[in-house]
Amino acid sequence: MKSRFSAVMLVPLALSLSACGDTWGQRAVTGGAIGTGAGLAVGAVAGLPLLGTALVGTALGAGIGAATAKEN
Repeated sequence: MKSRFSAVMLVPLALSLSACGDTWGQRAVTGGAIGTGAGLAVGAVAGLPLLGTALVGTALGAGIGAATAKEN
């Protein structure tokens, strides 16, 4: 149980420390990729279907990455 808790807590920390890019497109793509990995990790730890968690992670990561892009 402790290892599952640690894995779930490390995912947001890793996401907050990762660089995403400079432009809107770069941030959306890399955010989606990071979200996919996070969704798969959470799904694997929680025992959920991996495809569903990967799709949700991709959508959330791409959306957050695009929404936080700097104005050019």
